Amino acid sequence: MTYTGNVTVGGRADVRELPALTISKLAVGPYENNCYLLRCSETGEQVLVDAADEADRLLEMIGDDGITAVVTTHGHHDHWQALAAVVAATGARTFAHADDVGMIGAPIDETVPDGGTINVGHVRLTAIHLVGHTPGSIALLYDDPTGAPHLFTGDCLFPGGIGRTTSPEAFASLYGGVRSKLFERLPDETWVYPGHGKDTTIGAERVDLEEWKARGW
Repeated sequence: MTYTGNVTVGGRADVRELPALTISKLAVGPYENNCYLLRCSETGEQVLVDAADEADRLLEMIGDDGITAVVTTHGHHDHWQALAAVVAATGARTFAHADDVGMIGAPIDETVPDGGTINVGHVRLTAIHLVGHTPGSIALLYDDPTGAPHLFTGDCLFPGGIGRTTSPEAFASLYGGVRSKLFERLPDETWVYPGHGKDTTIGAERVDLEEWKARGW
């Protein structure tokens, strides 16, 4: 079936197969968080982005092959409530940005700086640090050599705007980071996988950047 990225809590994962990477998107929990299982097509190695909730459903999606790592995009509790249980069941290592480690209610094995990389078998993800939603939010970029880039944005970018901020200073920081690190660097066809809701593309959102700046959210 064609991937749409439209998932619902309690429903099945939507699966996208790229030449080198398979992406499975699953919605979990009362906040309808998106969790992403990334699988290297060559090695079978798997990495989970955000063990948000419903550990039993995440482990069912992961399957018998297990995972080598869990990357937490930021420290808000709805993005890591299943982290301890998933790690206990799989032995996976945990990754997050240093500035959000203190917010995460499970041990973090390794911190990821801006520009740092996480490997999914032969596939490389690059961390992009975006300050404003939280101090240590990261997006993860897979720059697919065979096609458009793929970007996992946590709660920093959604269809229709950037993530929630709580002050004008935080908004200015997140808006500026998203604009300079994402919109000024990535092509319109870049596919965006957010932490909640439907997917989008950089091109679909680019046309509204000035409107977001003017409204301040």
